[in-house]
Amino acid sequence: MQFNFDRRVADSVPRSWVDEAPLGLRPFLRLARYDRPIGFWLLALPCWQGLLLARIGTGLGWVDLWYAVLFGLGAIAMRGAGCTYNDIIDRDLDAQVARTADRPLAAGTVSLKQAWYFLAAQAGVGFLVLIQLPLLAIGVGLAALILVAAYPFMKRITWWPQAWLGLTFNWGIPVGYVAASGQIDLAMIALYAAGVMWTLGYDTIYAHQDTEDDALVGVRSTARLFGKTSQSWVAGFYGANAILVGIAVTLKLASPWFVVVYALYAAHLFNQVRQLAVNDGAKCLALFKANRTSGLLLVAALLVASLL
Repeated sequence: MQFNFDRRVADSVPRSWVDEAPLGLRPFLRLARYDRPIGFWLLALPCWQGLLLARIGTGLGWVDLWYAVLFGLGAIAMRGAGCTYNDIIDRDLDAQVARTADRPLAAGTVSLKQAWYFLAAQAGVGFLVLIQLPLLAIGVGLAALILVAAYPFMKRITWWPQAWLGLTFNWGIPVGYVAASGQIDLAMIALYAAGVMWTLGYDTIYAHQDTEDDALVGVRSTARLFGKTSQSWVAGFYGANAILVGIAVTLKLASPWFVVVYALYAAHLFNQVRQLAVNDGAKCLALFKANRTSGLLLVAALLVASLL
């Protein structure tokens, strides 16, 4: 089977600070996706959202600044570890997909043994961050390992790997919430469900970059499942997200001022839906990356609610 590796999507050959790093480090930095920081944001933002939701009604929105820093560091370490693990499992598939053929393991610039060592080092950093949290939050955080370990296999057995990614990437909500409040409640569950819906939307958009190659190699995704109806599905996921966020904050009896920034957040999500063109890989990538702004807007809305 032949694949056209000249047909590249915009994020296949990025230029970033990684290209100026020492030559020997570049493959490892690319393996951990340091040249594509959007993943770090999408892992850290749910943690911060969980922290802030826990503080609504207390007027203590800034009290968890140290935890926020820890979660930022942990997101960098664990996103890198997750990408490394994912590439270890997917190295043969990556070599057959145009957008991922240049990844270090697929291209042979990092050996499998080196990748496992690098994975262990990053996971070690993540563990050092985790043990700074309260005991219950540590336990909740460790439970995420099951989700992380299973994720690379989901695209092989279900049309909904984006749902599993949503469960995984938003696990920071319960970890952050429990770290700040010491409990699990309906507000936290509603925000976590909202995060899963958010990820289902943005990762469906992202997966539309690869639908042709995924079909050739047998990889499943919601993008392939929904096809030309994806715009309606993404609108539904984002709508469910907006409703669930509203439920979570209502359960916490937030100040009405929350609505001002929350409206901007919801408008940003639905502007993505309006612009979505599933056959335009560059546009899909840009809309996917726009979710850093979406996530920051929700953080800002929750911060307003936690301070007032």
